[in-house]
Amino acid sequence: MFGDLGRMMKLAGKIKTELPKLRERLAASEFTFEAGGGAVSATVNGRLEIVGVRIAPEAAAEADAEMLADLVKAAVAGAQARAAGAAAEALRELTGGMPLPGMEDMMP
Repeated sequence: MFGDLGRMMKLAGKIKTELPKLRERLAASEFTFEAGGGAVSATVNGRLEIVGVRIAPEAAAEADAEMLADLVKAAVAGAQARAAGAAAEALRELTGGMPLPGMEDMMP
């Protein structure tokens, strides 16, 4: 019983020092997703903020506004999902795979 408590205390100290570094590293990272076979791409940072959207000229010329809007939404959602997945994986690595309730709320 006390072995688990000692492990948790050690993990808590590690999280306290490493979590700010992890957040900073993720915030500086960019995640891109393409939709419509590359017609639209969106890039978000680790804070899930959109940092770029690219629409291929041929897609802008050929697609209607509703289709472009759907492609942009899909690209942004895909990029945000990649960023969230990277954050979850980094958190799993930080905690050694130990599930800690509420930790996911500490990340974007």
